[in-house]
Amino acid sequence: MDTGQWFNVLVEEIKNTSVLEYLGVGFGVAQVLLAKANKVWLYPTGIISVLISIYIFFGAKLYAEAALNLYYFIMSVYGWWLWAYKRGTIPLQITKTGKKDWRVTIAIVIIGFFLLWAILSHFTDSDVPVFDAWVSATAWAGMWLLAKRKLENWVLLNISNAVAIPLLLHKNLPLYTLLTIFLFIFAIQGYLNWEKLIKTHNTNAV
Repeated sequence: MDTGQWFNVLVEEIKNTSVLEYLGVGFGVAQVLLAKANKVWLYPTGIISVLISIYIFFGAKLYAEAALNLYYFIMSVYGWWLWAYKRGTIPLQITKTGKKDWRVTIAIVIIGFFLLWAILSHFTDSDVPVFDAWVSATAWAGMWLLAKRKLENWVLLNISNAVAIPLLLHKNLPLYTLLTIFLFIFAIQGYLNWEKLIKTHNTNAV
C-alpha cells in the first residue's frame, strides 16, 4: 500500500468511526496520559474505555479482543484497589521489578502466549495467531506490572506495542496504528517520568 492509498484508507476509517468508538479511544488516551503523570485516575478512565471497547468488539464479533478488554477491566479494578486502598491512606509507591515479580511476569508472557496461540490456531480463523498472541501476552504482563506500580510495566507494554504497530498495518487499520504509535511514544515518556519519580523519592528518603 503506497502513501496515497494509506491516507485514503485513513480518511475513510475516520469517516466511518462512530461517536462511541471515539469515546472509547479518547478515554484510552486519557488513561495513558494519567498513567504517565502517575495519577490514580488512570484506572476509572481506563475502565470506561474497556467497557466501551467490549461492547464495540462484541458488536463486531471480535470475541478475542473483547475477552482481552475484559482482562484489562479486571486488572484496572485490581490496580485501582492496589493504588488507593491496600496500604490504607498511603498510596502504593513506584518501584523497580524484583526477581519474584520478574518470574511472575515471564510466566504470564509464556503461558499467555502459548494459550492464546493454541486458541487462535485451533478455534478461530486468525491468519496471524503468533503475532496476535504475542501482542496480547506481553500486554497482559505489562498491565500486571502497572497494577503493582512497577517501572518496567512500560517496557512490557512497548514490547507489545512494537509488534502491534506492523500487525495493525498488515490488517489495514491505520487509525489504530497511529493510536499505537502514540501509545508507544507515551510509554517511553512514562518510563522516563516514573524513573525520575523513583530517584526523587530515594533522594528525599535519604
